[in-house]
Amino acid sequence: MPVKHPKVAVLLAAYNGMQWIEEQLTSILGQSTVDVTVYISIDPSTDGTEAWCAAYAAKHPEVLVLPAAGSFGGASRNFFRLIRDVDFEGYDFVAFADQDDVWHTDKLQRAAHVIQTRQVDAYSSNVTAFWPDGKTHLLDKAQPQVEWDFLFEAAGPGCTYVMSKSLAESLKTSMLGNWQLLQNVSLHDWYCYAFARCHGFRWYIDPIPSMEYRQHERNQVGANTGLSPLISRYKTIHAGWWFNQVQLIARLVGQGNEPFVRAWLPLGRRQLMKLSFSASKCRRRARDKVFFFCICWATALIGKRAK
Repeated sequence: MPVKHPKVAVLLAAYNGMQWIEEQLTSILGQSTVDVTVYISIDPSTDGTEAWCAAYAAKHPEVLVLPAAGSFGGASRNFFRLIRDVDFEGYDFVAFADQDDVWHTDKLQRAAHVIQTRQVDAYSSNVTAFWPDGKTHLLDKAQPQVEWDFLFEAAGPGCTYVMSKSLAESLKTSMLGNWQLLQNVSLHDWYCYAFARCHGFRWYIDPIPSMEYRQHERNQVGANTGLSPLISRYKTIHAGWWFNQVQLIARLVGQGNEPFVRAWLPLGRRQLMKLSFSASKCRRRARDKVFFFCICWATALIGKRAK
């Protein structure tokens, strides 16, 4: 009698991905002891990605390309489209995939095992960032979760996310009810983590890397290593984008009336100063707690606060 393997729907968002997508698809279809179906949604591209994916899917029945749906303008809306349009019936798990990474052969097997044995609803992991010059760097996102981290950060790169069917279905239902407002969310992985945590779903962040995380000049969100990315992130916070996203996600996931959230949600000068003293509850990594404290004060005094 054949062994029943977990069935996984892999949602892959593509855009001008001809340089990397074949290597990524090979690593996804080569996953061990799971049955994989890959759904690809393509933002209109100029490098032939659509035609190549159509030809690839014609030769690989486990790869399906969704019909064109216009321009998304970013990975977040593309992933939201995938969650909305893919039918999860018959699958045990739902996973996200970027077009330019390389998965370890046991990525999905390990995620499914962790979800089942630890009795959690979602999985993410550390990754090994790599550059064209051969440089590599472990991105450690597996610090212990804290009370409110989900309102201020994701659970690591979204391309490591694997969710149970029940979580994916619940997420889809909520998204459909807030579809228009959801289009203003810039980072789908942050939103999905926030939704899961505040709706009682359990999440495990694995310290063992599950994939090679490719770094190149076209990354929408890349590895946060060194001084340059830190300065870049500070600029987006100083300009008000990050705190606007905090407000939006908090309201979308139904946390706007929580006493702790309500105390700082207007994000005025006094609220930011007060929020700074809760840094230990808002970020996982020690360095980020310090950065959070400083950013709250800097934004309160000289930055552009959310509206």
